[in-house]
Amino acid sequence: MNRFTIQFDEIKAAFAADPNPSLEVRLERIARIKQMIEANEDKLCKTLAADFGVRHSIETRLAECQMIYQACKFTSKHLQEWMKPTQREVPIHLGSSQAWVQSQPLGVVGILSPWNYPVQLALVPAIAAIAAGNRVWLKPSERSSRTSGFLANLISEYFHPTEFCVTTGGPDVAEQFSMLPFDHLFFTGSGAIGKKVMRAAAENLTPITLELGGTTPAIIDSSANLREAAKAIIYGKLLNGGQTCIAPDYVLIEENQQEALIQELKSAAQAQFSNPEELTGPIDDRQLHFWQHLVSDALSRGANLIPLLENPKAGARRFEPLAMTNVSADCAILQEEIFGPILPILTIKDTDAAVKFINERPHPLALYWFGKNKKHMQKVLNETLSGGVTINDTLLHITIDDLPFGGVGASGIGKYHGKEGFDTFSHQKSVLDVKGFMGINLFKGTTVARPPYGKKVEWLLRYLK
Repeated sequence: MNRFTIQFDEIKAAFAADPNPSLEVRLERIARIKQMIEANEDKLCKTLAADFGVRHSIETRLAECQMIYQACKFTSKHLQEWMKPTQREVPIHLGSSQAWVQSQPLGVVGILSPWNYPVQLALVPAIAAIAAGNRVWLKPSERSSRTSGFLANLISEYFHPTEFCVTTGGPDVAEQFSMLPFDHLFFTGSGAIGKKVMRAAAENLTPITLELGGTTPAIIDSSANLREAAKAIIYGKLLNGGQTCIAPDYVLIEENQQEALIQELKSAAQAQFSNPEELTGPIDDRQLHFWQHLVSDALSRGANLIPLLENPKAGARRFEPLAMTNVSADCAILQEEIFGPILPILTIKDTDAAVKFINERPHPLALYWFGKNKKHMQKVLNETLSGGVTINDTLLHITIDDLPFGGVGASGIGKYHGKEGFDTFSHQKSVLDVKGFMGINLFKGTTVARPPYGKKVEWLLRYLK
């Protein structure tokens, strides 16, 4: 802990020496992140493939590198505008006074990033923190150890350690990291670990952003095109081997459409992911065993398993993607975030029943709705709470930089991406410049309200009503 404290003090001192970096400095630091990824894209793809066992380079470039390039581009384009003070309304009794809000860097930001997208989910929040003028200290996940180590070396090559530094290690390191008196702590991961991080941060009253998960529903309305819905759900479910925080965790559909949907899901899976080299593997044996536990638990409670892929090359994949029907409400797979290629299909009576089912559970990080009936769509949007929604597709709302990304309730606290990311890592300072009427001191500021109290204050009270 002493080593961490010394390092933290060094970063804090560097921030104190330049507490409000210029636009040019911030843009240059963001540009370095882009250059770092561009120059090492191929190596990152190979390193990530080594961590996952199987991960196609195009999937890495789409889901990791492109998200970083996009964040750099969008942030650089709008940063000057975001940094400008915003004028606020002043009541007439304050005369010519002016009020505004100016964004100010917080200081040193700590980021605890996860293993499932270990480059994107480390660097996209870092871009926002740097844009806001902060120094950044990153602790990546030990479960993606090769990528975390490679990323640490890259960042040390492109950044001075008091600008942006990385510390690798296991849960003991993460625990000590969380206890440091950061000016903001950003965590992406499970709810169970998020609670531990929040408790540690509370000791220093450190402001915190938690990007968690939960069980994400995909609602297929009776008005939906089943074929198109199945294609979108399969892609959202099997991208990164299902190890995505906003992957669909279960499908809600009316009973008379269930069999047709299953056939469409099989067709879509075969069309998109039949090549074993294009279906990402589990990050480690621990994740594989978790999937196997979910399946065996569901089977023991009467669930039916439906293979989504025909596999002529037995053993080519470590785990075969599955759909499930007849899933009991008390199955572990409906209680926990699946984070894998298993898709429970649940039948419901109608839209009202779908809304009721979702609302009886913790608020999800994402929700997907498929259909054409606008009335049903609005009911779902208005009567359910989720971090974000994509309509008639999956995943895509996270790719829009001008949309905030984050959870609600059990799925997270706080938001980032775009302007919301800049605001998360900034202090919004309120400023009032007090002036009298027409440039004179008559009735200026608190003058009328000061003792001794008399007719002037009585007049002011009547006026303010």
